[in-house]
Amino acid sequence: MGLSGLEHSLIERARAAPMLGWVEAWATVNSGTRNLAGLRTMAGLLADAFAALPGALALVPPAPVETVLADGGVVALEHGAHLLLTVRPEAPVQLLFTGHMDTVYPADHPFQTLTWLEPGVLNGPGVADMKGGLALLLAALLAIEGAPGADRIGYQVMINSDEETGSLSSSALIEQVARGKRAALTYEPALPDGTLAGARGGTGNFSLVVRGRSAHAGRNPEEGRNAIVAAADLALRLAAGKGDGLSVNPARIEGGGPNNVVPEFALLRVNFRPKDAGAIVRAEALLADAVATVAAAHEVRIERHGAFNRPPKPIDAGAAALFDTVKRAGAELGLVIAWRDTGGVCDGNNIAACGVPVVDTMGARGGAIHSSDEFLIVDSLAERAALSALTIARLGDL
Repeated sequence: MGLSGLEHSLIERARAAPMLGWVEAWATVNSGTRNLAGLRTMAGLLADAFAALPGALALVPPAPVETVLADGGVVALEHGAHLLLTVRPEAPVQLLFTGHMDTVYPADHPFQTLTWLEPGVLNGPGVADMKGGLALLLAALLAIEGAPGADRIGYQVMINSDEETGSLSSSALIEQVARGKRAALTYEPALPDGTLAGARGGTGNFSLVVRGRSAHAGRNPEEGRNAIVAAADLALRLAAGKGDGLSVNPARIEGGGPNNVVPEFALLRVNFRPKDAGAIVRAEALLADAVATVAAAHEVRIERHGAFNRPPKPIDAGAAALFDTVKRAGAELGLVIAWRDTGGVCDGNNIAACGVPVVDTMGARGGAIHSSDEFLIVDSLAERAALSALTIARLGDL
């Protein structure tokens, strides 16, 4: 196709933004999902930065979320607010851009500082996942706003505070902002070589509370109902159901007590990874059957908590067309854009479930995310900002 003069100007504006400075400032703020004070600070910094764009900024309160404690109690779990920017909702082309302000590093985690591993490679909490992505998104949108015809494009930017823990308090907001959008871009990091995530499986997390009956382990064990044994049986039955596009990971059993007491309580936590919608149906049937069978066989009560919070994300015709748009834009910039399927999940799963085409790894190139070795390839900020700006312009027919 070749780059037009408008596109050349757009790309240069995107590349010139002070993205590294933004990343360095944002990554010094601990914004672990449970660090509510840090998230408030982070939301304020992002609001100040994204206020350079036109439109209305709002902090959206988190939806209520419950969690199951180690003793089986169910309590409310606090979350941070989510940042939402709405620009030109009346424009003929409506797009969605999403990211997250939270990281996996809690306030007491030892990984809190930035270090240059070598020239151009920055190590730090959240530099790739995804404060680098947020910086290049802002750069791309500022470039778009300086382009003739930008008023053709309306968009929303949704930056949530809980993506790293499943977006439980923001899933309804994601569904709301996805409605009516032509396409969506999400700013999870690309791989170090620039490869994007293609199709994704789904995920579901469950807490199964097993309540038996205590008794003396020596005097009258037959009168007890061992919750630990029942939970172990449940874990084995669920694990045996894996296959045919379904991964099952019983991850933790909690409960029990003194050696001379038949345990009356146990808690099993289990993760499911369905490859497609059919695998979710099979998982639901497996879970229901295992719970009923174990409850009857061990004479215990089992309470189920949890859900499939990330639907599988296939590459349908709409997604394939969007990937092709990104690929062609990359080719104009001298970038080879490839993608591959992954077992990981993100907000792209939820967006795709709303019927909106999404590419969800438009962020910076980096690696070792979710570890103290996390790194950002700094040159990829300008590279990926240009890619986003050109992709957005072509989606908006500028």
